Amino acid sequence: MLSFIGLGLYDERSITLRGRDTLQDADTAFAEFYTSRLIGTTVERVESTHDLTIQVRDRGGVEQEPEPILSAAKSGHVAFLTAGDTMISTTHVDLRTRAREHGIDTQVIHGTTAQTAASSLTGLQNYRFGKATTLPFEETHGGVPDSVLETVQANRERGLHTLVYLDIDAEAERFMSGDTAAALLEKRLDDPLGVVVAQAGSDDPTVRADRVSTLATESFGSPLHLLVLPADCHPLERESLQTFGDAPDTIFE
Repeated sequence: MLSFIGLGLYDERSITLRGRDTLQDADTAFAEFYTSRLIGTTVERVESTHDLTIQVRDRGGVEQEPEPILSAAKSGHVAFLTAGDTMISTTHVDLRTRAREHGIDTQVIHGTTAQTAASSLTGLQNYRFGKATTLPFEETHGGVPDSVLETVQANRERGLHTLVYLDIDAEAERFMSGDTAAALLEKRLDDPLGVVVAQAGSDDPTVRADRVSTLATESFGSPLHLLVLPADCHPLERESLQTFGDAPDTIFE
């Protein structure tokens, strides 16, 4: 059996009860934290809290060398752990497909995702989010990729909000911040309304709404950060951004 378990957004407590029970039942645990991180904890704290040893694999180790995971799952119960929801990454979908091809039973224990947290914390209605995009570090593409701008524009034309995931360099422990993202997009967009969401899943998350030119001058604390570029807002969405994100009244005029 191979159980894919999403650990949630922030720390060792973010896992669901079902995920915790499934993890305790497993004989072996593997984890991959390349695609996302539990920024509020460490692997050691997760191990201590759940009384297990975790074998951490990098992305290449999962994609190119899945045999140790599959072999263990053929003879016992393996838990495969990721931050957020475990099936957001195609790497994990591929591993599950390979497991089924080897006759291994699989199950998915979901965790909270960044997208649902962004909607919940900002008050922007979940069904009004369009295609998401990822903003890479500036040196990676020499600036903002056209694909990011095209996604934002396409969503705008349909009256949909855009969730912008911010780049992570897992090996260097480097995380793009909301102000950096806002500064990059300010150069290429018409200074739209933006919303930075930070520390989602923690006891004290940050939500801040304003023009991206203003967000580019502010600091939003420890990672992880997200940036949302809303479309025209429903009155209830406006009220939520003013109440919970300190959006200025004039921004909606």
